[in-house]
Amino acid sequence: MSIGRVVATERKPNTPHEFHFWTALDAPVGIGTIVRVEGGATADGGALSVYGVVVEGFSYTDLQSPLHDVLGADGDPSNAVHAPTDRTEIRLYTAHALRHVPDEPLQPVPMGRVHLATDEDIAVALRMDGYLRDGQRTAIPIGVYRSGATQSPVYLDADFLLGPEAAHLNISGVSGLATKTSAVEWLLSSIFAHFPEQKGSVAAVCFNVKGPDLCFLDQPSDRLDDTDRALYAAAGVPAEPFRDVEYFAPWTARGHTLATLRSHPALAHNVRPLSWGLREVLQYAEVLLNKDDVDAKADALIDFIRERVVNQEFSDPILTRGHTVRSFADLAAWFSELLRGMEGRDMESWRTHHVATIRKVRNRLTNISTRCRGLVTDDGTSSDLPFGAFRDRAVYVVDVAASEEDAQDLIFARVVSQLREQLERRTLGVDHVIVFVDELNKYAPSDGPDTYVRQMLLDIAERGRYLGLVLFAAQQFRSQVHRRVVGNCGTALFGRMDMDELATPGYATLAPATRVKLSTLDKGQLMVRHPHFAQPVFVRFPRPAVLGGRDGVERFPAEPEPTLEAAVVRSLRTLDPTITLEWVKQAAVAAPEEDVLRARNRTLQVRPDDVKAYFRAQFRARVAPEAVPDRPTAMPLAGSEFSDPYGG
Repeated sequence: MSIGRVVATERKPNTPHEFHFWTALDAPVGIGTIVRVEGGATADGGALSVYGVVVEGFSYTDLQSPLHDVLGADGDPSNAVHAPTDRTEIRLYTAHALRHVPDEPLQPVPMGRVHLATDEDIAVALRMDGYLRDGQRTAIPIGVYRSGATQSPVYLDADFLLGPEAAHLNISGVSGLATKTSAVEWLLSSIFAHFPEQKGSVAAVCFNVKGPDLCFLDQPSDRLDDTDRALYAAAGVPAEPFRDVEYFAPWTARGHTLATLRSHPALAHNVRPLSWGLREVLQYAEVLLNKDDVDAKADALIDFIRERVVNQEFSDPILTRGHTVRSFADLAAWFSELLRGMEGRDMESWRTHHVATIRKVRNRLTNISTRCRGLVTDDGTSSDLPFGAFRDRAVYVVDVAASEEDAQDLIFARVVSQLREQLERRTLGVDHVIVFVDELNKYAPSDGPDTYVRQMLLDIAERGRYLGLVLFAAQQFRSQVHRRVVGNCGTALFGRMDMDELATPGYATLAPATRVKLSTLDKGQLMVRHPHFAQPVFVRFPRPAVLGGRDGVERFPAEPEPTLEAAVVRSLRTLDPTITLEWVKQAAVAAPEEDVLRARNRTLQVRPDDVKAYFRAQFRARVAPEAVPDRPTAMPLAGSEFSDPYGG
């Protein structure tokens, strides 16, 4: 049944890309509604159909001026209900064309009847029919389109979401109202449920940069209602938390516990430490050293140390002995002996490196373990993501919310670089990796210095799709993100937007009514741009089936930082539940705190079969302290004048 008819006037003619139609007053049409126009027969006898999405609406009466209505009611609004006849009102809508069938010849939209789009019409209008076919299905549900009684799933093309045709996704919206994190959690669930087997395996690496946002992805939500479950059923996605999740976080500055809000004992089974030594960090030293600190001369010395000194036997006539530098402590000792040797021989340069350059590089490099304490270790122990053993449909969360800015940059740079390198060699364990980064305006701003991290994000956005490395990024203000990053994102999602942001040039292509709707969206609503969609489409998605950050903190409150022995027990029990506090105290008796922490870290890194034996073996042989007999109390001599010092 038709709901309206196309109309064209001299002032508002129809074009191949825009048309106008009128409807009855009670027609279920609004901004974002998808309609189909029946335009009669084509030259070859086929049926002509045009699909469009409503972008503007108008209401008219026969009044030429509001003054006429005021005079007709004698200036009293209550008298308007007593008018002898009701004024004629019409509803006129403007729609932008989504698709013409057939596509050629492309002509202005003809006069014809207008219908609400059915499920089949939605698939044709959004060109989803090309990737919904059996045997070639690459459809990923993004949400449900609603109009009246119509509820149709809307799908993205996996080839244009995860590559290789196009890739990357960007989400914008007001903080707290646009549900950016919820949208990513829902989309990851949808990808894991529908990613085609013929395209291989997929995993996700998520950087948690704000509080507890992503700390409970493996815990079920208790906020799903019947509406949410109906949306899950319509999209064919299980309403359940992620089954395979691992968490990684650096140690705190003291090193007793991990710097994460996921510290409740009930959730410790899949939380791993993230710590790196000299070998892992030196390759990315430029992330922490700005251009003012490191010039070409200093950069040459760093390259020399990286290639000729670290992890190999190094000797030189100026040194009193050979050095094997494997940790920051070894590096500090190497620098100290080198500078002593130069001072003893009154040398101003060594192997073309000036002494001032050597001192500067020593200060900058040896300071890294202090600036990134908890993440970077002095002794060279490391605990990393399982590069080379990534699992299909697994989520790896790197919690950097409690880390300093320098440590965050280092974590992001090294993790993403390792993902890229191993995807190039096809040794990561999966074929595709989704990297989710929130607060993108911080890491890839549109202005400011050209940092190592921003260059890396640009490289991912421009070349990552060929490797299977896909960027999912979110931010509050899209206009403040580097244009080449957002410009290379094939898919864009928009939640509720701020009116000031919508006034920027990047949103000028949207109709005024569409911009107003964007500023008033409810939670759970998104506007979607996708390469297959000729115009943006509004969809609704369910609440994630995982426990939210705030709810998770209430259900699993973070534990206060424990004592040294209690911290060791908590960590080692994830490997051996039989370890007790008394056993740890006996095993580490009289050992310095740094030795105890080093033994724990090495045990967590190696994960041996016999945890107790390995932990004990980390301590150097110590001689048990001998009991010293009490000395007899010296008694004063009888009759001595010093027997009573306070005597008279």
